[in-house]
Amino acid sequence: MTKGRSVCAATEGSGLPDYPFTSRWFEHADGRQHYLDEGTGPPVLMVHGNPAWSYAWRHLVTGLRDAYRCVVPDLLGMGLSERLAAPLPALLAGYQIAALDDLVRHLVDEHGAPDRGWTVAAHDWGGPIALAWACLNAERVDRVVVLNTTVFRFPEHGLPPRWFRLLRLRPVSALAAHSTPGWAYGAARLGVTTPMPAEVRRAFTAPYRRRRHRAALSRFIQDVPLTRADPGWSLLAVVEQMLPALRQIPLLVGWGMRDPVLRPPLADEWQRRFPHARVLRYPEAGHYVLEDARAELVPEIRHFLDTAGRRANVLDAPAPVRPQDGRGERR
Repeated sequence: MTKGRSVCAATEGSGLPDYPFTSRWFEHADGRQHYLDEGTGPPVLMVHGNPAWSYAWRHLVTGLRDAYRCVVPDLLGMGLSERLAAPLPALLAGYQIAALDDLVRHLVDEHGAPDRGWTVAAHDWGGPIALAWACLNAERVDRVVVLNTTVFRFPEHGLPPRWFRLLRLRPVSALAAHSTPGWAYGAARLGVTTPMPAEVRRAFTAPYRRRRHRAALSRFIQDVPLTRADPGWSLLAVVEQMLPALRQIPLLVGWGMRDPVLRPPLADEWQRRFPHARVLRYPEAGHYVLEDARAELVPEIRHFLDTAGRRANVLDAPAPVRPQDGRGERR
């Protein structure tokens, strides 16, 4: 391993509740990435947000793997994946889009994954990453599932609360999300309306107990775009331009309406931008909608995958604008 990197001390997810999966690894040029590859059938790519990891998708993997191939990466620098050497890329989300593409190409070229027929599922900051990849690879994608995320800039009536806007300030996020485990621990408590059992909460936060494992958490918070000066503003501007590439692809939105950061108006914005989308609102669920509403939501996603075929060939969609990957290159 390159000096300056570290791997989370959690041992391949062993002993974690509801996580009976086999850990797999992909060697990127910049570090080793942990991922799950469970089941056989049409592939479903699930991308987590901040401060989560592949553990957040465990119930959906269990509900799909008898008929679908569930590919669930831990973003580089997060979960059980290797930590990136300092300094982190200027725009971490842009870097992750390129890394996600490398992983998918690896699975297609070397591990028998199909070139087409993918479903993309995304939550939180996984949304801009996964849907940017989906727009750039629209010919590969048959369905999209989004859960409490935004891939467009916040509408004025849907801005995050003031406390989160303060958290984005570099000194505050560095303290709350990097120097201390406050962000990871707080999200596990405040992101749900029904408290997690203690062992589940410990599993959610397991990869982030040590300071050296939390650098990406702080950077992702700082990337959240509210003004033109924010690192993520240009990324979401480009993703918005690419969204027409998904206009003919079936879309399911699952929304926890008691999310303390991503508020209900964002679910309405998804419906406005994608009139064909099916939008499921869960009034008593929080940010981690797959925790609070899994008994209803997992079957809904399964039904959507079983019944929603690709509506039309999207190869005639406008050519997408390719974003920078955070290393100054275009993919």
